[in-house]
Amino acid sequence: MPLKDRHFWVVILAGLALGILGVLLSVWGNPANSGICVSCFIENSAGALGLHNNVRMQYLRPELIGFILGALASALIGREFRSRGGSSPLLRLVGGIFLIIGCSVFIGCPIKLLLRLSAGDLTAVAGVIGLVCGVWLGAKGAVSGVELGSQRAEPSGSGLVMPFLFLLLLAFLIIRPDFINFSTDGSGTEAAPWQWALAAGGLLGVLAQRSQFCITGSIRDIFLVGRRSYLHWGLGAFVLSALALNVATGRLHPGLYGQPGAHLDHLWSFLGMALVGWISVLIGGCPFRQMIKAGEGNTDAGLVVVGMFIGGAVSQSWGIAATAAGVPLYGKAAVLTGLAFVLAVSLMLRRREG
Repeated sequence: MPLKDRHFWVVILAGLALGILGVLLSVWGNPANSGICVSCFIENSAGALGLHNNVRMQYLRPELIGFILGALASALIGREFRSRGGSSPLLRLVGGIFLIIGCSVFIGCPIKLLLRLSAGDLTAVAGVIGLVCGVWLGAKGAVSGVELGSQRAEPSGSGLVMPFLFLLLLAFLIIRPDFINFSTDGSGTEAAPWQWALAAGGLLGVLAQRSQFCITGSIRDIFLVGRRSYLHWGLGAFVLSALALNVATGRLHPGLYGQPGAHLDHLWSFLGMALVGWISVLIGGCPFRQMIKAGEGNTDAGLVVVGMFIGGAVSQSWGIAATAAGVPLYGKAAVLTGLAFVLAVSLMLRRREG
């Protein structure tokens, strides 16, 4: 164990913070088992911007703003801010759309997946298996030469566009102009005080930028580099800290039935998370990691974030998103379409490398 390596401890700290704050944000008011869920927060925020009309899911989530601005501050202080991009931007945009579609069918991003599991939600097991299988497929593709191409340096201002837009969202959150929607009922009203949520998001943005922590990246590295990577230690710290705090706060409720923000369509939980894992490896990170990269000047990740907002909008507007009752027909069709998309892209890029 590389106990003397400073980066190792930053990764551990990032994992601990993600697990602790993921539970505490629910204690402070966020939905149960959803203290942190990038996909849910994006669907909420897309509704607040008028991109869908589900009045129960409309709230500008401060955590997202904190992720971007925290990563920006950390990158600037550490002199790691670099404007770069140009690597298959359209594929990344579409990948971002399907990334959130997969999450919406499972009902949660990879972070929420593990938060659900650490709270005793056994329906998340199918999602965990699906995520691992999807990451494995992505890792096998990476070994075969499947990649979206190299990035290049861009004008310095281009990397600041996404942080500027999220700074604008912060202003909208505080001022609350008439054109921003806020739910009066439903999950959009379940929220920690915005100042606490923003601070938590900012702290996680800093730690994630310094550590490069990523849920799917941790699993990918187990397949590709094994013990040479530290990220899986952060993954373990995340799960154990969330489990310990759920036990301490009385939020551990093991079982399959009656779990908040969950359904019993296990096959589609598996396939939704498999789609998420596969795309995440292809584009270089889970939804959380894409937010962090966008904050540190990566315009390709910024396009993924735009795609994720589109995905959040269509998931709600087109009846794709799952509910406690299960996965709708359009959700199943969307996941299969997404799997076909990522398979086709992988085969196309593999041929090009060959």
